[in-house]
Amino acid sequence: MIRFGPSGNSISFYAAGYEHTEQAAAYVRQMGLDCFEYSFGRGVRMSEEKARAIGRAFAAEGVAISVHAPYFINFANPDDEMAAKSYAYVLDSAKMCRAMGGKRVVFHPAAQGKDTRDAAVERTVQRLQILRDHIYANGLQDMTFCPETMGKLAQIGTPEEVARFCEIDPVYMPCVDFGHVNARGQGCLKTDEDYRMLLTMLIDRLGYGRMKAFHVHFSKIMYGAKGEVKHLTFADEVYGPEFAPLARVLRELALEPYIVSESDGTQAEDALAMKRLYEGLQP
Repeated sequence: MIRFGPSGNSISFYAAGYEHTEQAAAYVRQMGLDCFEYSFGRGVRMSEEKARAIGRAFAAEGVAISVHAPYFINFANPDDEMAAKSYAYVLDSAKMCRAMGGKRVVFHPAAQGKDTRDAAVERTVQRLQILRDHIYANGLQDMTFCPETMGKLAQIGTPEEVARFCEIDPVYMPCVDFGHVNARGQGCLKTDEDYRMLLTMLIDRLGYGRMKAFHVHFSKIMYGAKGEVKHLTFADEVYGPEFAPLARVLRELALEPYIVSESDGTQAEDALAMKRLYEGLQP
């Protein structure tokens, strides 16, 4: 089924006196949401005991949980030692995700650096093939690993590049960050057809079965000449993208993704706005 939820905790979570991730499960459920993404953005610094406690809280509320691996992953780095660290960041995130009862690990694929784009993409493909081998060697092939579309021109992660990464192995599933796509494309997502073309490209490349429950990040994002500048909230009326056209296309294509709001401070509230908009559409 389609799910909606926040990435991390909104300002309102803390304003209500809550502090701990275990409390987020009931908070999210009481808001009428059904998923949550925990970020290891600055590193995987959690005990397995803590992860299992979080998992019990979310299981009790029937809220699905995913994780975001550390932000500094870069599979295009020419340094093999740095690449080895990136493998570890993803694998450690997956182990904690499993302890939490989750199945999905989102990660940023790479940055272009001083290489040509083609060279950086090819190195990323080779490294993701190695990561695939590590995933199987660690018995983590029942998890889903989601390379994310990226918002800055200097980052590796166009929709087409992410599709190529996911063609490596079924353990990979796209995380389509529509705010990133829109920022990279200077406001390219406006109409139903804009979203339809993007999603049908991914379905054509990866198959409907793999795309039916793909991973989504959604937020409005300020952008400039180099792409993404910063995340905004749904209150913004200058930058996009808007969720309504995507909601209509998801209905039309019978897709049921896991939709995570990454709004700046209002992620739970904006996730609920998306859910209400989607549920208000005619089936």
